[in-house]
Amino acid sequence: MLLAAVLLSSCTEKKGQDVKAPTRVKTEVATTATSVSGQTYVGMVEECEATAVSFTGMGVVKRVLVNEGQAVAKGQLIAEMDDTQARNVLSGAEAQMMQANDAQARYKMLHDAGSLPEVNWVEIQSKVAQAKSQLEVAKKNLADCRLTAPVSGIIGRKLVGVGETAMPSQAIVSILDISTVKVKVAIPEAEISSISGNTSSTIKVEAINSSFAGGRIEKGVQADALTHTYDIRINVANSHRKLLPGMVASVQFGSDKGEVRHEKILLPVTAVQKKADGTLFVWTVDKDSTAHRTTVTTGETIGNYISITDGLNVGDRIATEGYQKLSENNKVVF
Repeated sequence: MLLAAVLLSSCTEKKGQDVKAPTRVKTEVATTATSVSGQTYVGMVEECEATAVSFTGMGVVKRVLVNEGQAVAKGQLIAEMDDTQARNVLSGAEAQMMQANDAQARYKMLHDAGSLPEVNWVEIQSKVAQAKSQLEVAKKNLADCRLTAPVSGIIGRKLVGVGETAMPSQAIVSILDISTVKVKVAIPEAEISSISGNTSSTIKVEAINSSFAGGRIEKGVQADALTHTYDIRINVANSHRKLLPGMVASVQFGSDKGEVRHEKILLPVTAVQKKADGTLFVWTVDKDSTAHRTTVTTGETIGNYISITDGLNVGDRIATEGYQKLSENNKVVF
């Protein structure tokens, strides 16, 4: 009986050790791009400019007055830090200023009467100037406990919450300018010369079922070492703020006249893996957050994306980063 109890305890302990914690991965939902005559590329919507807003000093965050996705105006109060210490320092600086001014007033009568050596009078004036400087610093430190928006825009991410200690220059929120957005596209080196700053483009975003005319193009000059592609960014007007950072877009250059061929499921090239027998697969994530190997058939490569001709459906969630640690039926978090 004693031996059986020991064995049962050992098995129970081993079973408990076999429970594997969920693996953290980054995922992407399979989407489509419409191919017409001419080359179609996959792009990603980016904000025109992102501003990280931070306190200049260290302290405990007392209030955060904005939420992600909220529109803010320049000068609007965003967050406040506990200002107890700053107020105490200011009170001390004000007391020193009063003391210095009082001493200056009393010694001035002696100086005007010729009863005070010049060196002592210079010393008094120096103490007044020093007290004034300390007072200004104390006022500035108190004002810095209130964080205001340096620009107008949309709150992208809220990075620090109430009760957390903010460090100097640590971003509290990010403010995004999306009145104009940029669509980032990776162009193969053999095709980059055919695109200029004024090349026309049509951009389709399935997430909002809308198409947009691309504006001026910004061309990168340094190729990716692995994919041998150059990044370009297409400026797109976004006055109604329908386009949001992170949306996937299909981009067609010079497609004023083009006949639609078909729609293709597209995935990042790095998400497709190869088995020992040469078959290709991706890691799909079910609704219950379980990972599975899914065999796929691939088609043409479009920039840093590859088309999937068989094995996936639109809307399937695919692990694109962190999949190296996965095994069949693993639980994941994303």
